[in-house]
Amino acid sequence: MEFYYTYVLQSKKDGKYYVGFTSNLGERVKLHNDGGVLSTKNRRPLEIVYFEGGISKEKAIKREKYFKTGFGRKFLKDRI
Repeated sequence: MEFYYTYVLQSKKDGKYYVGFTSNLGERVKLHNDGGVLSTKNRRPLEIVYFEGGISKEKAIKREKYFKTGFGRKFLKDRI
């Protein structure tokens, strides 16, 4: 069974957040910090500040989209 994660990274450079989803959280965070993701390449280093896991890829994608809305950003602000 494969797990899917929705995650939030925070840039130690500018303090901003990045939201994404993946099936391999450790590898994905490493890829971000190695400069392999264009949208975060210039914001390194990054640290993981929040994540959720589950068995549904569709739900992980839906949760990622939610976190990018105003309500989702407020939820994350209250959590982190």
